[in-house]
Amino acid sequence: MKSFVVKFLKNESGATAIEYGLIAAGIAIAIIAAVNGVGTSLSSTFSSISTSLK
Repeated sequence: MKSFVVKFLKNESGATAIEYGLIAAGIAIAIIAAVNGVGTSLSSTFSSISTSLK
């Protein structure tokens, strides 16, 4: 049992997976924020163009 606990504490593959998950979540949040900002800008631009064409 002691060797199992020692082996479990030395195993870092779970920590690496969590780190990659956090990095992926951070990138996803950055992409969502960028798309939100660009989306608002594009929406107003297309509304302006639509009004001009009428």
